[in-house]
Amino acid sequence: MSEDEMINLDSELGKQFGFTSDKFDGYLWKTGNYIYISFIESKVKSKGNFSKLLEEIRKAGFGIKVLTPMGKMQFILAHKGFKPTTEFFPEAREDVDVWVLEANP
Repeated sequence: MSEDEMINLDSELGKQFGFTSDKFDGYLWKTGNYIYISFIESKVKSKGNFSKLLEEIRKAGFGIKVLTPMGKMQFILAHKGFKPTTEFFPEAREDVDVWVLEANP
């Protein structure tokens, strides 16, 4: 696996995390020791798919960063121990809200 790469739905790594097209729409990508999550939506609500995704990512040794979560997602992330911060994104030429959960020690 390269240092930075997009993780597509139903790809080998996507399947390892449970990031499959029957469960989600959205985007994941790997940068260093983090998996970034953006614009994710569970296709089947209240089945625990998002929680399982986070669990599998951390089991694989990665920290998780969620970009610009809105509304209910902020509540969910806070409940799961994510910390809000900002990160400069050169592509956007601005700071972006990012919620972070570090990898398991």
